Amino acid sequence: MNTFIFDLDGTLLPMPSQELFLEAYFKALSAKVIPYGLDVQKLVKAVWAGTNSMIENDGSMSNEHRFWETFCAILGPEIRKLEPVFDDFYRNEFIAAKSTTSTNPIARKCIELLKAKGYMVVLATNPIFPQVATFTRIEWAGLKVEDFELITTYENSTFCKPNLGYYKEILGKIGKAPEECIMVGNDVKEDMCADALGMDTYLLKDCLIHTGEEDITIYRQGDFEDLHKLIERLPEK
Repeated sequence: MNTFIFDLDGTLLPMPSQELFLEAYFKALSAKVIPYGLDVQKLVKAVWAGTNSMIENDGSMSNEHRFWETFCAILGPEIRKLEPVFDDFYRNEFIAAKSTTSTNPIARKCIELLKAKGYMVVLATNPIFPQVATFTRIEWAGLKVEDFELITTYENSTFCKPNLGYYKEILGKIGKAPEECIMVGNDVKEDMCADALGMDTYLLKDCLIHTGEEDITIYRQGDFEDLHKLIERLPEK
């Protein structure tokens, strides 16, 4: 094993409540677009519809293309002209949602130690956000874009979690076999599914998401302190 693949939200970026994050996110986004005459309720509906389209993407086009195809179908093709406004939102007003997250110094230590030991580090956050939004959230976590060999965004991905095509796409891009990788994440359904490909997994329990009845004792698991101890025991590459 020579590659660590990390989830972001709820993993490297602690997020105690997805509901609070979404509430802050949509509140800030709504305030941003009101001056442009958009109906807020219709906008939120279109965002969710576009998100669902990406989750159901079949690999035939990028998630970005899939999102805007659905988004424009609901709000009209003229909405595409406001794409710079949305990008500006993620660079500025999106900061309002940061208060619903936090930083974990041990996460930073884990990344630094892995890189010092020669391991490849990949960020496998569900690619339903544009690059600008993902890079912003990386900064919230106290990390840097340069920490990762690959970062999945809606521009460079054609699948979403928990579709195994998403993980196959990552493996193809980094040139690794499943047996060379370990997937670290807090979501049982979206992250631990990587074991079906032969990847090792680590269930991070700090912000655990487990909505089903699956027995999670089958997964290696622990908090970030436990993960850091595991990394300390690993040999250098």
